[in-house]
Amino acid sequence: MTDGEIMYAKTTPNNMERIIDRIKGTIYGQAIGDALGLGTEGMTDEDMAWKYPNGIKHYSDIFQDRHRKRWKIGDWTDDTDMMLCIADAVIKDKGVNFTSIARNFKEWADGEPMGIGETTYKVLSFGDYVDKPLDASKMLWEMSHQQSAANGGVMRTSIVGLFPKAVEECAANICRLTHYDPRCVGSCAIVSLLIHSLVYDEEKISYHKMIDIAQKYDSRIREYIDLSLNTDIRALELQDWDSVGYTLKTLAAGLWAYWNAPSFEEGLLSVVRAGGDADTNAAVACAILGAKYGFSAIPQEYVDGLIYREQLEEVVSGMIELAK
Repeated sequence: MTDGEIMYAKTTPNNMERIIDRIKGTIYGQAIGDALGLGTEGMTDEDMAWKYPNGIKHYSDIFQDRHRKRWKIGDWTDDTDMMLCIADAVIKDKGVNFTSIARNFKEWADGEPMGIGETTYKVLSFGDYVDKPLDASKMLWEMSHQQSAANGGVMRTSIVGLFPKAVEECAANICRLTHYDPRCVGSCAIVSLLIHSLVYDEEKISYHKMIDIAQKYDSRIREYIDLSLNTDIRALELQDWDSVGYTLKTLAAGLWAYWNAPSFEEGLLSVVRAGGDADTNAAVACAILGAKYGFSAIPQEYVDGLIYREQLEEVVSGMIELAK
């Protein structure tokens, strides 16, 4: 990574109305999945049976325990906060400057970063992080004996899929700003390229193309792509304590929704009700579903219930300008 920028020249793509619907669907989908997923984050089936005897469907259903009451109803968590850090930098710069993104991450972390993950927190705590983000990220990964592969990179990558070009390069480098493991990088590349294809391209990324992308990064990714093909979401074992928060589990949840969810709402509720790291799993899954089905397919109640949706509207407008 250098200090150079990837600048976006304006073009006039065909079928712009459809593209706009999917750009907006991706951004809102991420925030909606994150906000409703908070309701079952960290829960098992037993927890959900007790706290949601009638199931969870609306933001107002969210059980206000010690963890969840830190957020207002209809707020999102760090997943979408960090996505907005990327979006704000790219919109301001009219292109991708990795230093600007790193600076936004650092400023966010130095404020009140609600729900910040352990890996992200440790990397952003380096004193010279903004000047040497990759050094900090790689050092922390090596200190973990190259075992740390949390989902803090893939949770925010949806916005990268909306970039008009250089998607894989940007997804990889933005992931490495905090998460250096090749499983994390491969997860981000697959999700970002899938979203990009759903928004801009007539031909969607196939299973075989996903496998090809995965093999460039880490052979362990393929198992989770295959896992996502199961029609029963329980096969993903998203509540397994040993793998909650693992980047490949979140990738599998997102791809499961892509292959299996017949609508945005059914995919949202299936992933949220699966528990585990539900806010992150649903943020990724619903960003993909928003790209697949478009904003027009999202039930209005989920849009209206987001209390900071004006921030999303600003990002939607900025990303549409970059796409034109």
